[in-house]
Amino acid sequence: MRIAVIPARGGSKRITGKNIKSFCGKPVIGWSIESAIESACFDRIIVSTDDEQIAEIACGYGAEVPFLRPAELSDDYTGTTAVIAHTIRWQQSHGVTPDQVCCIYATAPFLRATDLRRGLQTLEQNRCNYVFSVTTFAFPIQRAIRISERGRVEMFEKDKFNIRSQDLEQAYHDAGQFYWGCTEAWLDEKPIFSSDALPLVLPRHRVQDIDTIEDWVRAEWMFKVMNQ
Repeated sequence: MRIAVIPARGGSKRITGKNIKSFCGKPVIGWSIESAIESACFDRIIVSTDDEQIAEIACGYGAEVPFLRPAELSDDYTGTTAVIAHTIRWQQSHGVTPDQVCCIYATAPFLRATDLRRGLQTLEQNRCNYVFSVTTFAFPIQRAIRISERGRVEMFEKDKFNIRSQDLEQAYHDAGQFYWGCTEAWLDEKPIFSSDALPLVLPRHRVQDIDTIEDWVRAEWMFKVMNQ
C-alpha cells in the first residue's frame, strides 16, 4: 500500500491562507492533489491539517481528511517528518501499514504526475530511505557574497574567485515538491538530507519556492507562460 500525505496546516504567517489561496484559478492545494491523483501511485491521498476550511477544500478536490491534526503538531516548529510519522501511525491504528509514503507539499503547483512516478520507481529500485526532487542553483554558490556589519562586500569562499564558473562543482537545492520515503524511515524520523537519500533532478524552470508574496507572483507568471 502507498499513501500520499499533504501537510497543510492553517495559520500561515507570511502569506495569509497560503495553502488554499487561489493560484491560477484554483486553491493552490488543488494542484498538488490533482497531480497525486493523476500519478495513480497512491491508494490514499491524505491531507494532514488542523483547519476545517482546508479540510473541506481538500476533500472537494478528491483527497481525504480522516482526522484533524492535533495542536501539538500544528505549531511553527513541528517538522515535516513528525507530521508524516503521525499520519502513518494513524493509518497503523486502523489496521494498515503502508509500504511507501510520499510527502507532497500543498504549495507545489509545478508538481507533475510523471515526476511522482519516477520518484517511486527510483525508491523501489534502490536501497535508500528517501527520494526527493532537487534542482540546480542558477549561480555558482562558491561565488556567493555576504554584506558585512560595516556594509562592505565579502566573499564566502575567497579562494574560488579566480576559478572559472564552468570549473566549479555544480550545486543543487531542494525543489520543495515531494519526498518519497520508506515507512520505517518516516517513523524513525530519519533525516531526509543525508547519504541515504537519492535526488530526482528537475529543470529549474519547473521549480519555484513559494514563501513570500513576491514568490507567489513570480510563480503565477511562470505557470501561465508554461501552460499557454
